[in-house]
Amino acid sequence: MAGSSFFKHEDYWAIWLGAILLLFGLGAFFLNPPDQLEERHLELSAQLKTEEEKAPFRTIEWYTLFDQQQKIKGSSEPIGKTLKSLTSKPGGWKNNPLTSFVTTHKQAEAQRAAQESAYQQAQTEEESARAAAAQAQATAAAGQFENENANQAAETAILAWRASWENLKAKQKKYEAKHTNVIPWLLHLLVLFGILFGIASWVMGTPFRKFALGFVSVFTIGVLSYFLAGQANMKAIGFGYAAWAIIIGLLISNTIGTPSWVKPALSTELYIKTGLVLLGAEILLGKILAIGLPGIFVAWIVTPIVLISTYWFGQKVLKISSKSLNITISADMSVCGVSAAVATAAASKASKEELTVAIGLSMIFTSIMMIVMPAVINGLGMPEVLGGAWIGGTIDATGAVVAAGAFLGEKALSVAATIKMIQNMLIGLIAFGVAVYFATKVEKTGQASIGWGEIWRRFPKFILGFVGASILFSLIYSGIGPDKAYTLIDQGVIGGFTKNLRGWLFCLAFVSIGLSINFKELKGHFTGGKPLILYILGQSLNLALTLLMAYIMFYLVFPGVTEQI
Repeated sequence: MAGSSFFKHEDYWAIWLGAILLLFGLGAFFLNPPDQLEERHLELSAQLKTEEEKAPFRTIEWYTLFDQQQKIKGSSEPIGKTLKSLTSKPGGWKNNPLTSFVTTHKQAEAQRAAQESAYQQAQTEEESARAAAAQAQATAAAGQFENENANQAAETAILAWRASWENLKAKQKKYEAKHTNVIPWLLHLLVLFGILFGIASWVMGTPFRKFALGFVSVFTIGVLSYFLAGQANMKAIGFGYAAWAIIIGLLISNTIGTPSWVKPALSTELYIKTGLVLLGAEILLGKILAIGLPGIFVAWIVTPIVLISTYWFGQKVLKISSKSLNITISADMSVCGVSAAVATAAASKASKEELTVAIGLSMIFTSIMMIVMPAVINGLGMPEVLGGAWIGGTIDATGAVVAAGAFLGEKALSVAATIKMIQNMLIGLIAFGVAVYFATKVEKTGQASIGWGEIWRRFPKFILGFVGASILFSLIYSGIGPDKAYTLIDQGVIGGFTKNLRGWLFCLAFVSIGLSINFKELKGHFTGGKPLILYILGQSLNLALTLLMAYIMFYLVFPGVTEQI
């Protein structure tokens, strides 16, 4: 049975697929490094160190050497360019939608001509700023860098030059537009994902042909989401691919309905968990431990308080007749949605109907919260770390947490995902506690039906993949040093390959979430009064306590952690 679950459980497949992609990326970039990589980094590092000793601030020469070092990228090598193209998305566009997919030589020349004036102006501004910075630096050097006012003036002028230099880089990127065609690469990515996830689905019981047929539609909607997010006006207001993926899915599922032949490919959890394993490589162990310290307080203190409080409220105030329904809704809402509901329902011997009510309520509020919470957070001007922590501790499903975090940004995404996984670790322990309570206090059999083996069975295994990826890349990073790690990992395995794949996987998960939610089918769960009241009041308590605890932990108790995220 254990061996069977090893190949039938999506958590394990998320680890296998994530490991395959990460190991392939490592092999591709480490076996094909830039020429004389180590020698170039050693020489530039020595020169940078010399420059650092010359002045109490970073000089023009220091930045020039730094720029040379930053140009040494694994993604600039032939294998890197190929993998980056393979994982590319539809590009940005303003008036002509076709340029999102194909830019002809003629269009590239036209764009070059249109950007020439702005580019030349940026060049002039950069040259002027550099001259001013050089003059200010020379004045400070004439005083042996002992005049504090001269040093401050030089540093200010150099930073102003760097700002104009960054502006020039941005203009240069538009000015040097080239012929592109992402359509063949999108088809290659469709085939790659179709094979990998099709095999996983086939082993888990879904015929490969059925999955592949549905996956074409899911992937196509994902492409459409990226396409719409690339429109200049949409990009300006921050309406990203995550929002489009969910909205398009919801529109289809709540109008014409999601076709039955698409449903075999709606592997929300598999996509999101595989993406989270890839995310583990981006969040090094030190950051996980840092986020985990305040995150444990956010997840492991608030969650039991909300669980116990809502169960007590349901029994003593609302007087819900079914204790198993009460505890299942409480666990669903306080821990992590469907997974916690299933585990708790089994522990309390809840009926299928009671489990359906709990899951239905969770799906409804999750779909609302993952859209409303980012809007509220942005509207309030809440810091990204605080918003991510709030999302991670309150929204039920892991996929919805990632979606909501993605609305806010990469920093919020990493905090939200990490806290949600810390919270997910409670599933087995809570199921065990519920089983003991119901066996000894409710059913009074004197025996609990769940042991430590069952806790392990219900433990979200994909978390091990996330942590494992983080440990592996942390060891590699520290082993090869920051310079080579920048070239081969930051601008290689991750920056040139897995980060783009992770974005695609999240997009496919968001599409699946939207296509899976039909409000007409779920509206029946609003009836019955007491379960709905319990969920609303319990989630309100959860929102308030989590926000308070997140603020205390990330901004009062561990402010240093927040600064480093």
